[in-house]
Amino acid sequence: MDDRGIPQDHAEGGDFASLGLSAPLLKALRSLGFERPTPIQAAVIPHALAGRDVIGLAQTGSGKTAAFGLPLAERHQHGRGVRGLILSPTREIAIQTKDFLDILGRDHHLETALLIGGVRIGPQFDALRGEPDLIVATPGRLLDHVERKTAKLQGICDLVLDEADHMLDLGFLPQIRRVLQALPEKRRTMMFSATLPPPIEGLVARFMRDPVRIDLLPAGRAAEGIDHRLYLVEEKDKKQCLISLLAGDEGSTLVFLRRKIDAEWACRQLEIEGHPVERIHSDRSQSQRTAALDGFREGEHRVLVATDVAARGIDIPRIEHIINFNPPQTVEDYIHRAGRTARGKLLGRVSTIATWRDRAMIAQIEAALGKKLERHEAPGVAAYEEVSPSRRGRIRRRLL
Repeated sequence: MDDRGIPQDHAEGGDFASLGLSAPLLKALRSLGFERPTPIQAAVIPHALAGRDVIGLAQTGSGKTAAFGLPLAERHQHGRGVRGLILSPTREIAIQTKDFLDILGRDHHLETALLIGGVRIGPQFDALRGEPDLIVATPGRLLDHVERKTAKLQGICDLVLDEADHMLDLGFLPQIRRVLQALPEKRRTMMFSATLPPPIEGLVARFMRDPVRIDLLPAGRAAEGIDHRLYLVEEKDKKQCLISLLAGDEGSTLVFLRRKIDAEWACRQLEIEGHPVERIHSDRSQSQRTAALDGFREGEHRVLVATDVAARGIDIPRIEHIINFNPPQTVEDYIHRAGRTARGKLLGRVSTIATWRDRAMIAQIEAALGKKLERHEAPGVAAYEEVSPSRRGRIRRRLL
């Protein structure tokens, strides 16, 4: 085993058959176009099949859904009741996970129930009465079912905490603790996260048993193959800068804004400019968010406007350009935003629109990346000095 926690047999190369997966799962992987395991899959699957607790540190788009989904599918055949539970931070991530498990289950007799908010609860009662093998759930809706006694957790022997740091960001720590306390002590636990803040480390210490720690995310670094650009503008020029950047794009572009009201504003402005655009944020219904994501994946909408919370963890391949209309509030959020592009061996671009007020966050991002963001000027937008208006005034007065 190397220093990242990857078994030496799979540290370089290897195929899915060498990981010990069964023929039905290998067939399902071929139907999905999966040829070789990603590093996180090669690292996690052997430990998971051996029954070890696992902590997987990896960026979005690394293939972690298959890393935990394949071992769960291998262990849990239809007919033994609910044996595995996957907790997801958002409805979108839960839906993506369920869709993947359904594909695996076609030839592997695997039934999965989806428990999320924002949709009718009646069909979920029916799914649970059918005694599925696995449950994919958001924490709040799962506890709703537990309190109604429609979801029984006493038979769970496999637990997955997906994007644990994001669940912490959303305030789900109390719910996660309640779920963990309701589960059998004798179980296997897999946790996936891009960071391990102290509260998550506390969960590891209390609820996991001698976990294998697999770290495939260099501290503070975004994915390779990303062109990081900075556009310094006046506040009044931010809209024109956004329009100018989109004018040069032909592929899929994801635009991040901090607030829901700003996402609505940006979507309206881009529609006026003739861009095929949709938006996702927490005020949109589940059906609206699903339709927006499907339209973006299928190319009906070339631009998707999103808030951090709504977009965290969405799995959309081949996003070519990320535009930060506002710099994120933390370095971790920048890494997560950037992680939507340059997946696999593809190249991507991250453009951040900023004013002098954002200089402290820009400095933090550059320190984390270990390099300066490339300064660029958007066509049609006036060049901007990297100093505050008051300082520019003092400089002008000294020069007069």
